[in-house]
Amino acid sequence: MAMEYGLIILLVLLIIFLEVPSLIQKKLWRELTAFFVLLAIGFVLSLLQIMKVKIPSPNDAIIFIIESISKKLK
Repeated sequence: MAMEYGLIILLVLLIIFLEVPSLIQKKLWRELTAFFVLLAIGFVLSLLQIMKVKIPSPNDAIIFIIESISKKLK
């Protein structure tokens, strides 16, 4: 299991090494912020999958929201 953690960390560092310098050079600060937010979400989800944590489906939340709105509109 430790090898998987190392591989994920290595891949994240490689992605950062390849993408961040050009974003900084072009002064794309909003894109850089979005990049790090999305990368962090992906990193955390990857680690949770490696740890065999059951990640709930986003469909459940969407269905709940739509059903709540439709009940209020009736």
